Amino acid sequence: MFEIDGHAVGSGEQCLIFGEVAQAHDGSLGMAHAFIDAIAEAGADGVKFQTHIAAAESTPDEPFRVSFSSQDAARYDYWKRMEFSEEQWLGLAHHAREKGLIFLSSPFSLEAVELLLHVGIPAWKIPSGEVVSTPMFERIAETKLPILLSTGMSPWSEIDNAVDWIKSEELPLLIFQCTTAYPCPPEKVGLNLLDTYRQRYECPVGLSDHSGKIFPGLAAATLGVDMLEVHVTLSREMFGPDVPASVTTTELHQMVEGVRFIEQMQGNPVDKDAIAEEMVPLRQAFFKSIVARSDLPEGTILERDHLTIKKPGTGIPADQLGTVIGRRLRRSVMKDELIQEEDLV
Repeated sequence: MFEIDGHAVGSGEQCLIFGEVAQAHDGSLGMAHAFIDAIAEAGADGVKFQTHIAAAESTPDEPFRVSFSSQDAARYDYWKRMEFSEEQWLGLAHHAREKGLIFLSSPFSLEAVELLLHVGIPAWKIPSGEVVSTPMFERIAETKLPILLSTGMSPWSEIDNAVDWIKSEELPLLIFQCTTAYPCPPEKVGLNLLDTYRQRYECPVGLSDHSGKIFPGLAAATLGVDMLEVHVTLSREMFGPDVPASVTTTELHQMVEGVRFIEQMQGNPVDKDAIAEEMVPLRQAFFKSIVARSDLPEGTILERDHLTIKKPGTGIPADQLGTVIGRRLRRSVMKDELIQEEDLV
Protein backbone atom coordinates (compact mmCIF):
# COMPACT_ATOMS: atom_id res chain seq x y z
CA MET A 1 0.00 0.00 0.00
CA PHE A 2 1.20 3.54 -0.75
CA GLU A 3 -0.17 7.07 -1.24
CA ILE A 4 -0.68 9.32 -4.23
CA ASP A 5 -1.26 12.95 -3.33
CA GLY A 6 -2.66 11.95 0.07
CA HIS A 7 -4.90 9.18 -1.33
CA ALA A 8 -4.19 5.65 -0.12
CA VAL A 9 -3.76 3.02 -2.83
CA GLY A 10 -4.14 -0.66 -2.03
CA SER A 11 -6.34 -3.41 -0.68
CA GLY A 12 -9.30 -2.18 1.33
CA GLU A 13 -8.99 1.40 0.13
CA GLN A 14 -11.39 3.26 -2.12
CA CYS A 15 -10.72 2.73 -5.82
CA LEU A 16 -9.16 5.81 -7.41
CA ILE A 17 -10.85 6.82 -10.66
CA PHE A 18 -9.05 8.88 -13.32
CA GLY A 19 -10.43 10.57 -16.39
CA GLU A 20 -7.80 10.31 -19.15
CA VAL A 21 -7.85 13.35 -21.45
CA ALA A 22 -4.90 12.22 -23.61
CA GLN A 23 -5.18 14.27 -26.84
CA ALA A 24 -8.93 14.89 -26.60
CA HIS A 25 -8.17 18.60 -26.11
CA ASP A 26 -6.84 18.62 -29.72
CA GLY A 27 -4.14 21.11 -28.82
CA SER A 28 -6.53 23.66 -27.32
CA LEU A 29 -5.49 24.90 -23.88
CA GLY A 30 -9.02 26.14 -23.23
CA MET A 31 -10.43 22.72 -24.08
CA ALA A 32 -7.90 21.08 -21.74
CA HIS A 33 -9.14 23.29 -18.90
CA ALA A 34 -12.74 22.48 -19.82
CA PHE A 35 -11.96 18.78 -19.45
CA ILE A 36 -10.64 19.39 -15.93
CA ASP A 37 -13.93 21.04 -14.95
CA ALA A 38 -16.02 18.27 -16.50
CA ILE A 39 -14.00 15.44 -14.94
CA ALA A 40 -14.20 17.09 -11.52
CA GLU A 41 -17.95 17.54 -11.93
CA ALA A 42 -18.25 13.84 -12.79
CA GLY A 43 -16.84 12.98 -9.35
CA ALA A 44 -13.55 11.39 -10.45
CA ASP A 45 -10.52 11.42 -8.17
CA GLY A 46 -8.04 12.56 -10.76
CA VAL A 47 -7.36 13.78 -14.27
CA LYS A 48 -4.58 12.46 -16.49
CA PHE A 49 -3.01 14.03 -19.54
CA GLN A 50 -0.17 13.01 -21.86
CA THR A 51 2.90 15.19 -22.22
CA HIS A 52 4.24 15.10 -25.77
CA ILE A 53 7.26 17.03 -27.00
CA ALA A 54 7.47 16.24 -30.70
CA ALA A 55 11.17 16.88 -31.22
CA ALA A 56 12.06 14.75 -28.20
CA GLU A 57 9.96 11.68 -28.95
CA SER A 58 9.30 11.46 -32.66
CA THR A 59 10.80 11.71 -36.12
CA PRO A 60 9.03 13.09 -39.19
CA ASP A 61 8.81 9.48 -40.43
CA GLU A 62 6.55 8.30 -37.58
CA PRO A 63 3.36 6.87 -39.15
CA PHE A 64 -0.14 7.68 -37.97
CA ARG A 65 -1.70 4.99 -35.78
CA VAL A 66 -4.97 5.66 -37.58
CA SER A 67 -5.54 8.10 -40.42
CA PHE A 68 -7.80 10.69 -38.86
CA SER A 69 -6.36 14.16 -39.50
CA SER A 70 -6.35 16.19 -42.68
CA GLN A 71 -4.68 19.15 -40.97
CA ASP A 72 -1.51 17.32 -39.86
CA ALA A 73 0.84 16.28 -42.64
CA ALA A 74 2.63 13.79 -40.36
CA ARG A 75 2.30 12.25 -36.93
CA TYR A 76 5.18 14.50 -35.87
CA ASP A 77 3.11 17.55 -36.78
CA TYR A 78 0.23 16.20 -34.72
CA TRP A 79 2.45 15.81 -31.64
CA LYS A 80 3.75 19.32 -32.23
CA ARG A 81 0.21 20.64 -32.23
CA MET A 82 -0.50 18.81 -28.95
CA GLU A 83 2.34 20.51 -27.07
CA PHE A 84 1.83 22.89 -24.16
CA SER A 85 4.52 25.06 -22.59
CA GLU A 86 5.74 24.52 -19.05
CA GLU A 87 3.77 27.59 -17.96
CA GLN A 88 0.62 26.14 -19.53
CA TRP A 89 1.17 22.77 -17.83
CA LEU A 90 1.61 24.57 -14.52
CA GLY A 91 -1.74 26.26 -15.10
CA LEU A 92 -3.44 22.94 -15.85
CA ALA A 93 -1.96 21.30 -12.76
CA HIS A 94 -3.00 24.23 -10.56
CA HIS A 95 -6.53 24.17 -11.99
CA ALA A 96 -6.83 20.43 -11.37
CA ARG A 97 -5.73 20.79 -7.75
CA GLU A 98 -8.13 23.68 -7.22
CA LYS A 99 -10.87 21.31 -8.34
CA GLY A 100 -9.75 18.67 -5.84
CA LEU A 101 -8.30 16.37 -8.52
CA ILE A 102 -5.05 14.43 -8.52
CA PHE A 103 -3.06 15.71 -11.50
CA LEU A 104 -1.10 13.18 -13.56
CA SER A 105 0.42 13.22 -17.01
CA SER A 106 2.27 10.45 -18.83
CA PRO A 107 5.71 11.46 -20.17
CA PHE A 108 6.78 10.26 -23.60
CA SER A 109 10.38 11.44 -23.48
CA LEU A 110 13.14 12.34 -21.04
CA GLU A 111 12.40 16.00 -21.77
CA ALA A 112 8.77 15.41 -20.80
CA VAL A 113 9.93 13.82 -17.53
CA GLU A 114 11.97 16.92 -16.71
CA LEU A 115 9.08 19.23 -17.61
CA LEU A 116 6.67 17.31 -15.38
CA LEU A 117 9.18 17.38 -12.52
CA HIS A 118 9.07 21.18 -12.72
CA VAL A 119 5.27 21.14 -12.89
CA GLY A 120 5.02 18.71 -9.97
CA ILE A 121 3.26 15.36 -10.10
CA PRO A 122 2.65 12.83 -7.30
CA ALA A 123 3.25 9.66 -9.37
CA TRP A 124 4.43 8.48 -12.77
CA LYS A 125 2.00 6.83 -15.18
CA ILE A 126 4.15 4.80 -17.58
CA PRO A 127 2.31 4.33 -20.89
CA SER A 128 2.34 0.99 -22.67
CA GLY A 129 4.81 2.11 -25.32
CA GLU A 130 7.44 3.18 -22.77
CA VAL A 131 7.78 -0.08 -20.79
CA VAL A 132 11.27 -0.69 -22.23
CA SER A 133 12.42 2.95 -22.29
CA THR A 134 15.35 2.40 -19.91
CA PRO A 135 16.68 6.00 -19.83
CA MET A 136 13.24 7.28 -18.80
CA PHE A 137 12.94 4.61 -16.09
CA GLU A 138 16.35 5.49 -14.69
CA ARG A 139 15.49 9.19 -14.40
CA ILE A 140 12.04 8.46 -13.00
CA ALA A 141 13.53 6.12 -10.39
CA GLU A 142 15.62 8.97 -9.02
CA THR A 143 12.43 10.81 -8.01
CA LYS A 144 11.27 7.92 -5.75
CA LEU A 145 7.66 8.63 -6.74
CA PRO A 146 5.15 5.77 -7.18
CA ILE A 147 4.98 4.12 -10.60
CA LEU A 148 1.72 3.18 -12.33
CA LEU A 149 2.80 0.74 -15.02
CA SER A 150 0.64 0.08 -18.06
CA THR A 151 1.02 -3.27 -19.86
CA GLY A 152 -0.97 -2.84 -23.06
CA MET A 153 1.56 -4.16 -25.58
CA SER A 154 3.91 -6.21 -23.41
CA PRO A 155 4.34 -9.98 -22.96
CA TRP A 156 5.01 -11.43 -19.53
CA SER A 157 8.78 -11.30 -20.02
CA GLU A 158 8.79 -7.51 -20.49
CA ILE A 159 6.44 -6.94 -17.58
CA ASP A 160 8.52 -9.22 -15.35
CA ASN A 161 11.70 -7.33 -16.24
CA ALA A 162 10.10 -3.94 -15.64
CA VAL A 163 8.63 -5.01 -12.30
CA ASP A 164 11.91 -6.57 -11.16
CA TRP A 165 13.74 -3.34 -11.95
CA ILE A 166 11.12 -1.14 -10.24
CA LYS A 167 11.17 -3.34 -7.15
CA SER A 168 14.97 -3.33 -7.08
CA GLU A 169 14.70 0.46 -6.83
CA GLU A 170 12.18 0.04 -3.97
CA LEU A 171 9.57 2.16 -5.74
CA PRO A 172 5.85 1.91 -4.91
CA LEU A 173 4.12 0.12 -7.81
CA LEU A 174 0.68 -0.42 -9.30
CA ILE A 175 0.18 -2.60 -12.39
CA PHE A 176 -2.47 -1.60 -14.92
CA GLN A 177 -4.13 -4.26 -17.03
CA CYS A 178 -4.44 -2.59 -20.38
CA THR A 179 -5.11 -3.78 -23.91
CA THR A 180 -3.92 -1.35 -26.57
CA ALA A 181 -6.94 -1.48 -28.84
CA TYR A 182 -9.07 1.56 -29.69
CA PRO A 183 -11.81 0.70 -28.94
CA CYS A 184 -11.08 -2.51 -27.02
CA PRO A 185 -13.66 -5.30 -27.60
CA PRO A 186 -15.03 -7.06 -24.50
CA GLU A 187 -13.19 -10.31 -25.25
CA LYS A 188 -9.85 -8.50 -24.96
CA VAL A 189 -10.41 -6.40 -21.82
CA GLY A 190 -8.65 -9.04 -19.68
CA LEU A 191 -10.38 -8.84 -16.31
CA ASN A 192 -8.92 -12.29 -15.56
CA LEU A 193 -5.46 -10.75 -15.40
CA LEU A 194 -6.22 -8.46 -12.45
CA ASP A 195 -5.93 -11.22 -9.87
CA THR A 196 -2.99 -12.73 -11.76
CA TYR A 197 -1.05 -9.46 -11.48
CA ARG A 198 -2.00 -9.13 -7.81
CA GLN A 199 -0.64 -12.58 -6.99
CA ARG A 200 2.34 -12.54 -9.37
CA TYR A 201 3.68 -9.13 -8.37
CA GLU A 202 2.15 -8.66 -4.90
CA CYS A 203 1.13 -5.07 -5.57
CA PRO A 204 -2.05 -3.04 -6.17
CA VAL A 205 -3.68 -3.41 -9.59
CA GLY A 206 -5.65 -1.19 -11.92
CA LEU A 207 -7.60 -1.29 -15.16
CA SER A 208 -6.77 1.15 -17.94
CA ASP A 209 -9.78 0.69 -20.19
CA HIS A 210 -10.18 1.65 -23.84
CA SER A 211 -13.55 0.02 -24.51
CA GLY A 212 -15.53 3.27 -24.60
CA LYS A 213 -18.01 1.67 -22.18
CA ILE A 214 -18.52 1.92 -18.43
CA PHE A 215 -19.09 -1.82 -18.02
CA PRO A 216 -15.44 -2.96 -17.66
CA GLY A 217 -14.86 -0.41 -14.92
CA LEU A 218 -17.91 -1.55 -13.00
CA ALA A 219 -16.94 -5.20 -13.41
CA ALA A 220 -13.39 -4.45 -12.23
CA ALA A 221 -14.81 -2.70 -9.17
CA THR A 222 -16.57 -5.92 -8.15
CA LEU A 223 -13.14 -7.63 -8.33
CA GLY A 224 -11.62 -5.11 -5.93
CA VAL A 225 -9.53 -3.14 -8.42
CA ASP A 226 -7.45 -0.38 -6.82
CA MET A 227 -7.47 2.12 -9.68
CA LEU A 228 -9.49 2.79 -12.83
CA GLU A 229 -8.49 4.90 -15.79
CA VAL A 230 -10.82 5.61 -18.71
CA HIS A 231 -10.43 7.88 -21.71
CA VAL A 232 -13.01 10.65 -21.73
CA THR A 233 -14.62 12.88 -24.32
CA LEU A 234 -17.09 15.73 -23.91
CA SER A 235 -19.12 14.35 -26.81
CA ARG A 236 -18.95 11.41 -29.21
CA GLU A 237 -19.11 13.96 -32.02
CA MET A 238 -15.73 15.42 -31.03
CA PHE A 239 -12.65 15.16 -33.24
CA GLY A 240 -9.69 12.92 -32.52
CA PRO A 241 -8.33 9.36 -32.68
CA ASP A 242 -9.35 8.40 -29.14
CA VAL A 243 -13.03 9.35 -29.28
CA PRO A 244 -14.26 5.82 -30.21
CA ALA A 245 -12.40 4.46 -27.17
CA SER A 246 -13.70 7.09 -24.74
CA VAL A 247 -16.67 7.46 -22.42
CA THR A 248 -18.43 10.79 -22.24
CA THR A 249 -18.05 12.78 -19.04
CA THR A 250 -21.73 12.04 -18.36
CA GLU A 251 -20.94 8.33 -18.58
CA LEU A 252 -17.89 8.89 -16.37
CA HIS A 253 -20.25 10.28 -13.73
CA GLN A 254 -22.40 7.14 -14.05
CA MET A 255 -19.34 4.93 -13.67
CA VAL A 256 -18.11 6.81 -10.60
CA GLU A 257 -21.57 6.52 -9.04
CA GLY A 258 -21.67 2.81 -9.88
CA VAL A 259 -18.22 2.10 -8.44
CA ARG A 260 -19.07 3.89 -5.19
CA PHE A 261 -22.34 1.95 -4.99
CA ILE A 262 -20.45 -1.33 -5.47
CA GLU A 263 -17.94 -0.34 -2.79
CA GLN A 264 -20.77 0.38 -0.36
CA MET A 265 -22.27 -3.04 -1.05
CA GLN A 266 -18.94 -4.84 -0.67
CA GLY A 267 -18.06 -2.94 2.49
CA ASN A 268 -21.33 -3.80 4.24
CA PRO A 269 -21.94 -7.58 4.42
CA VAL A 270 -25.55 -8.38 5.26
CA ASP A 271 -26.65 -10.41 8.29
CA LYS A 272 -29.88 -12.08 7.18
CA ASP A 273 -31.26 -12.50 10.71
CA ALA A 274 -30.58 -8.85 11.54
CA ILE A 275 -32.18 -7.70 8.29
CA ALA A 276 -35.23 -9.89 8.93
CA GLU A 277 -35.61 -8.28 12.36
CA GLU A 278 -35.69 -4.88 10.68
CA MET A 279 -38.38 -6.18 8.32
CA VAL A 280 -41.00 -6.92 11.01
CA PRO A 281 -43.34 -4.10 9.91
CA LEU A 282 -43.08 -5.24 6.30
CA ARG A 283 -43.52 -8.87 7.27
CA GLN A 284 -46.80 -7.94 8.93
CA ALA A 285 -47.92 -6.20 5.75
CA PHE A 286 -46.80 -8.87 3.27
CA PHE A 287 -47.07 -12.17 5.17
CA LYS A 288 -50.35 -14.00 5.76
CA SER A 289 -52.26 -15.24 8.81
CA ILE A 290 -54.85 -17.93 9.48
CA VAL A 291 -58.43 -16.68 8.99
CA ALA A 292 -61.91 -18.19 9.03
CA ARG A 293 -63.14 -19.27 5.60
CA SER A 294 -66.78 -18.77 6.78
CA ASP A 295 -68.67 -17.72 9.94
CA LEU A 296 -67.80 -20.20 12.68
CA PRO A 297 -69.77 -20.55 15.96
CA GLU A 298 -68.18 -20.85 19.40
CA GLY A 299 -67.11 -24.43 20.15
CA THR A 300 -66.35 -25.36 16.55
CA ILE A 301 -63.68 -28.04 16.28
CA LEU A 302 -61.54 -26.61 13.49
CA GLU A 303 -61.09 -28.59 10.29
CA ARG A 304 -58.99 -27.77 7.23
CA ASP A 305 -62.06 -26.59 5.27
CA HIS A 306 -62.88 -24.05 8.00
CA LEU A 307 -59.65 -22.17 7.43
CA THR A 308 -57.60 -20.24 4.84
CA ILE A 309 -54.69 -17.82 4.88
CA LYS A 310 -54.84 -14.11 4.03
CA LYS A 311 -53.03 -10.85 4.73
CA PRO A 312 -52.03 -9.19 7.04
CA GLY A 313 -49.47 -11.18 8.96
CA THR A 314 -50.56 -10.01 12.41
CA GLY A 315 -52.32 -13.24 13.48
CA ILE A 316 -51.22 -16.85 13.73
CA PRO A 317 -48.63 -17.29 10.93
CA ALA A 318 -49.67 -19.22 7.83
CA ASP A 319 -47.03 -21.90 8.40
CA GLN A 320 -48.77 -22.81 11.68
CA LEU A 321 -51.96 -23.92 9.95
CA GLY A 322 -51.40 -27.59 10.74
CA THR A 323 -51.16 -26.88 14.49
CA VAL A 324 -54.56 -25.14 14.55
CA ILE A 325 -56.56 -27.99 12.97
CA GLY A 326 -58.39 -30.03 15.65
CA ARG A 327 -58.51 -27.25 18.21
CA ARG A 328 -61.79 -25.73 19.50
CA LEU A 329 -62.93 -22.11 19.24
CA ARG A 330 -63.48 -20.23 22.51
CA ARG A 331 -65.71 -17.71 20.71
CA SER A 332 -67.57 -17.18 17.47
CA VAL A 333 -65.40 -16.00 14.56
CA MET A 334 -66.69 -14.18 11.48
CA LYS A 335 -65.64 -14.91 7.89
CA ASP A 336 -62.20 -13.43 7.05
CA GLU A 337 -61.54 -12.68 10.71
CA LEU A 338 -58.00 -13.42 11.87
CA ILE A 339 -57.88 -16.21 14.40
CA GLN A 340 -55.64 -15.44 17.39
CA GLU A 341 -54.03 -17.87 19.79
CA GLU A 342 -56.33 -16.70 22.63
CA ASP A 343 -59.34 -17.74 20.52
CA LEU A 344 -58.35 -21.41 20.76
CA VAL A 345 -58.60 -24.12 23.37
